[in-house]
Amino acid sequence: MASTPTPPAPTPSGPPKFTATIGRLSRGEAPYSWRPGCPVPLSGLRKITMTYWGFDDKAHTGELAVNAAVAEDVVSVFKKLYDFRFPIRRMELVDAYKGSDNDSIDADNTSAFNCRNATGSSSWSEHAYGRAVDINPRENPYVYADGSNAHRNADAFVERPLKKPGVINEGDRVVRAFEDIGWGWGGLWSGAKDYQHFSASGR
Repeated sequence: MASTPTPPAPTPSGPPKFTATIGRLSRGEAPYSWRPGCPVPLSGLRKITMTYWGFDDKAHTGELAVNAAVAEDVVSVFKKLYDFRFPIRRMELVDAYKGSDNDSIDADNTSAFNCRNATGSSSWSEHAYGRAVDINPRENPYVYADGSNAHRNADAFVERPLKKPGVINEGDRVVRAFEDIGWGWGGLWSGAKDYQHFSASGR
């Protein structure tokens, strides 16, 4: 009598693989964050649509606008962050907040390009060039030299080192991932610290 064949074992279903696409940023997608007179033309920007790992331990799809020259490098970093399962709260173009940096921060939104001045300055921010990224701004606030922080509901995240989800610490793998593409971290600045901030110039 022939034996009954054993059915194949089910394939374990893990989280989806990281994916990213780089495309043009249209005027309609940047009604608030870009305007004539910005230091980068709209044609010099790219929209990255990519996978990120959420605080809910699930994969999500988000969008970042960056300078075309750094788009591939930025994707390589966020692939590492996804592979690390480093949690990100949300990732939306800052235009979802009508270009308001404060509103984007209050939403704990990870963002990049925004044609605005640097904090407390009349000069362009590195974000205005599309060469800077802010990650989890609530968990990684801007902290003044006196130790006070600039963000609502971020008091529990001022001290470093700090072992909490989504927090960036000196020398950790998030910082090293950006160092691998030559970017600097605001958490290493003297005086005020910008723990959320990474940029190509280090500023």
